[in-house]
Amino acid sequence: MRTLFEMVTPDFDPTAPAFVRPSARGILIREGKVALVYSQKYDYYKFPGGGIEAGEDPVTALIREVREESGLVVRLDTIREYGLVHRAQKSWVRAGEMFIQDNYYYICQAEETPEAQDLDDYEAEEGFTFLWALPQTAITVNRTHPHGPKDQRMLERETRVLELLTGEGFL
Repeated sequence: MRTLFEMVTPDFDPTAPAFVRPSARGILIREGKVALVYSQKYDYYKFPGGGIEAGEDPVTALIREVREESGLVVRLDTIREYGLVHRAQKSWVRAGEMFIQDNYYYICQAEETPEAQDLDDYEAEEGFTFLWALPQTAITVNRTHPHGPKDQRMLERETRVLELLTGEGFL
């Protein structure tokens, strides 16, 4: 899979223990809009997707995470690699650790009718809402609105992927 970009901040000790959490994220496009999850609490947009569980391959995680966060049922025969974003930074969870995440993005299609979301507690608490959004709306909101305690690097990652998709003619 091609590397889209890296987000490495020099705020950690590279010899420190690492918390590694790879993820898979879906890029679903219909009529010039992209499937996104919107946080009502913190006013930001993100691609549906999340962590790859132990023993799970990225495609299986993609299908599971997109279904849980958006309700969309990804069609296996439509999945194709888009790119990888590598992220490394100081951990905000465990003092003295670094956080490493490879984010695998896949372009795919879903069944026409979504199912109900199956949100984690924090996702429900944030008011995760699935919608088809204009990419520029998400880019503007992620770049200009306040988002409370949310990690701006995560929002920047999603925004940069939206900009790449737009620049490459996908959106």
